[in-house]
Amino acid sequence: MIGIFHYLALSVILFCIGLYGVLTRRNGIAVLMSIELMFNAANINFAAFSYYFKGASFVSGQTFPLFVIAVAASEAAVGLAIVLSLYRNRKTVNVDEANQLRG
Repeated sequence: MIGIFHYLALSVILFCIGLYGVLTRRNGIAVLMSIELMFNAANINFAAFSYYFKGASFVSGQTFPLFVIAVAASEAAVGLAIVLSLYRNRKTVNVDEANQLRG
């Protein structure tokens, strides 16, 4: 039987992989993908706690991940626009050179 511990372990593993990707990657697209992994780890937590601890917040526990997914989609669109602008100006997607994107 799959319990809440399994969902939480999966969430921790996904979050750690995302955190490792954010801290070690230099490529802007890889950093955005790592942030999406961290968002999905939080969504798994919300859904698991909502399912196993049914109460007054059952509906909010199921709908809050939908709002997080919508915000993550807009964040990805803005992030990709910034990476595209960085590539047009500097011919690289290295996030170390993002501080030179002024003006």
